[in-house]
Amino acid sequence: MDVKERIVAELTAARDRSFGLTVETLEAPELTAQVSPLMSPLVWDLAHIGNYEEQWLLRAAAGAAAVRPDIDDIYDAFEHPRAERPSLPLLSPAESRAYVTTVRDRVLDSLEKVPLVGALAGDGFVYHMVIQHEHQHDETMLATHQLRKGAPALLDPPDPGSGAGGTAPAEVLVPGGPFLMGTSDDPWAYDNERPGHMVDVPSFHIDTTPVGNAAYAAFIEAGGYRDPRWWDPKGWEWRSRTGKEAPAFWYREGGQWMRRRFGHVEPVPMDEPVQHVCWYEADAYARWVGRRLPTEAEWEKAASWDPVAGRKRRLPWGDSSEAGAHANVGQRRHRPSPLGSHAEGASAYGVRQLIGDVWEWTSTDFHGYPGFRSFPYKEYSEVFFGGEYKVLKGGSWATHPLSARPTFRNWDFPIRRQIFAGFRCARDA
Repeated sequence: MDVKERIVAELTAARDRSFGLTVETLEAPELTAQVSPLMSPLVWDLAHIGNYEEQWLLRAAAGAAAVRPDIDDIYDAFEHPRAERPSLPLLSPAESRAYVTTVRDRVLDSLEKVPLVGALAGDGFVYHMVIQHEHQHDETMLATHQLRKGAPALLDPPDPGSGAGGTAPAEVLVPGGPFLMGTSDDPWAYDNERPGHMVDVPSFHIDTTPVGNAAYAAFIEAGGYRDPRWWDPKGWEWRSRTGKEAPAFWYREGGQWMRRRFGHVEPVPMDEPVQHVCWYEADAYARWVGRRLPTEAEWEKAASWDPVAGRKRRLPWGDSSEAGAHANVGQRRHRPSPLGSHAEGASAYGVRQLIGDVWEWTSTDFHGYPGFRSFPYKEYSEVFFGGEYKVLKGGSWATHPLSARPTFRNWDFPIRRQIFAGFRCARDA
């Protein structure tokens, strides 16, 4: 399959996923409703995906005429905060579907004539950017589904199996030394993953799996949410103000922890990685057990460096682009896999579940790498640089495989809990 054939296949797969989360699953009232001020109405996400595609693949890459320039402002994510979007003159679900379909048809017609050369289109970069953008919004739409009240709208897919195999030590030592962080040559990489650069990381120990629900429940039972010793001062202020005492969607019933997952109520599976915890909660737990969150560099070295070959792997298990049995990504399950799963996906150091299952909070603030150049627009990442956001790594069960790579950098406020985020711990050697 050549580059353009793969672009067509990936564009089609992304759109099938988007429709499956919106117009093919829910009726108009639920598509236009806002389930939380933290999230857009689903119909806004759908039309925004089409508008972004129109601007980059039709206008910028193909030099084609605009389809709907009149709606650019409505679907500009930086002009209108999520809480305001329901008050905008949004396209209806039917109009949104028709619009994104028209854009897609014109993109596919123009693709044959667009040379994949130059800074924007070289190696298909701008198409890769748009495909990943759609999948990222699909993951955001899954978070909106999780926040929905009422009857379930998403059916659990058939369980693909977890690929569990053998036991692993609780932690491993990653010896100190330099490794290549980021990338300079991955055609799917965003600007904040570039340029690749050597970083010397001191020796450290890191958990072989994410922190599980049972371990986190022990933190709750030990009074972890009521003891300021374990909390960052800003985290303690957040916990005291909000009254949070457990991960999002957890509650006690008859002495048992229960959770709500996409409209289903079920006992919390104690053998799964904890998810829907914010950075402050992750940091407090790590302090409670006498450990800490890994830095972004530590996490990426544990996930991607091959110390024997002395080079970076594209994925923890090697250079293959296929997730297969290696990771729980792309909605193969609507939940994390049990702890210790996917032994085939272990890194060179023996660390498991680094890709998929849950996004993992790190201790690192979001910033640009040395030599960073914003491309193709500052609003993708540069405007978020600074101490307000923490970096998350690895992707979740909801992340598409195209974005689930060790170099990918997600970021969010340290109070965010609706995202599919968990963590693992580290300690100095």
